[in-house]
Amino acid sequence: MMELQQRALEFETRKFRSRNDKIIASREAKELILGLNQIYKKTQDKNLMDLMKRLTVIKRKVEKRLNGRLMDL
Repeated sequence: MMELQQRALEFETRKFRSRNDKIIASREAKELILGLNQIYKKTQDKNLMDLMKRLTVIKRKVEKRLNGRLMDL
């Protein structure tokens, strides 16, 4: 549990420069969010929910860059 949270916190501070980095980051964010969600279901820890929300924002930004600006229309 703590290892997953630690990975998520480290993920938040990382920079994604290349397209390949962004693809990997999107997949990793999804994996982290799903893992944290399983823990959240058992503990109902508000800190986990906040962490999942922050990861979701990062994931959306990365995916927006991958898909291009046409998705905004």
